[in-house]
Amino acid sequence: MKLCWTPLAVADRNSIFDFIASDNVAAAVSLDELFQKKAALLAEHPVAGRTGRVRGTRELVAHRHYVLVYDVSDGRVRILRVLHTSLQYPSRKHPAGVRRSK
Repeated sequence: MKLCWTPLAVADRNSIFDFIASDNVAAAVSLDELFQKKAALLAEHPVAGRTGRVRGTRELVAHRHYVLVYDVSDGRVRILRVLHTSLQYPSRKHPAGVRRSK
């Protein structure tokens, strides 16, 4: 299956990379490579993740702290978000967004 990353997912990856790289560039590179590897796995096995919390999505734990939120349609896997597990997703107050858990 074809794999694509939405602009929002790319922005998530970039933010995560920049945050981690400020302390440890090698760790940031390693984590970003892991995200790419897990996404490639989804291209081969699109139902590898669990049913998502938002209708029509699926989720794959890419790392103990990060989840890939994706959908599958028209012969492609589309990575929608890369979210930290501490985020409350989705939020009742902001269903399209996320906020930090208390």
